[in-house]
Amino acid sequence: MTDNFIGELRVFAFGRVPRGWLPCNGQILTIQQYQALFALLHNTYGGDGKVNFALPDLRGRVAVGMGQSQAGGTVFQLGKTGGAEGVTLTPAQMPPHIHTLVASQSTTTTAANPSGNYIGLAAASGAGTPPFNLYSSSPSSPTDPNWIPLHTSTISSSGGGAPHENRQPILALQICIATQGIWPPRN
Repeated sequence: MTDNFIGELRVFAFGRVPRGWLPCNGQILTIQQYQALFALLHNTYGGDGKVNFALPDLRGRVAVGMGQSQAGGTVFQLGKTGGAEGVTLTPAQMPPHIHTLVASQSTTTTAANPSGNYIGLAAASGAGTPPFNLYSSSPSSPTDPNWIPLHTSTISSSGGGAPHENRQPILALQICIATQGIWPPRN
């Protein structure tokens, strides 16, 4: 393949690397051995730029055109990486939603806390009388007729804060860079 430019990337549907190409896996190369490729890449993708340089690392990454996005937001600089495979949402990123706060009107007792029951605190009946705990058997679900919706209020937080995958559907292919070929002329 001599119709390619040095430094050109191509996608191959097979797993081996063709002669005159190297996989885009971030490997470090010596400048002395790959002078023409270094003259184009410099140390944009890593290396010290004196003795060695790195190839682009496209393993698990999607290429994006450099420059400012059409939406006018992010400026993508050549060789810079961004994004993440997983993202943990902050409360500001979650859609608006509510958590219903409910109570039960089940029969209560002041006996010791039976296992699996809900606790409530009753107000004191007179001066000097301490409040006391009330216990009630737990209704089976929020649809139980003994559950009563309360005024909108803040309740305890929920969720574990674990990141979720943030990746578009993918197909893994071999992406290689040409180390031999035609020197790319300037436009």
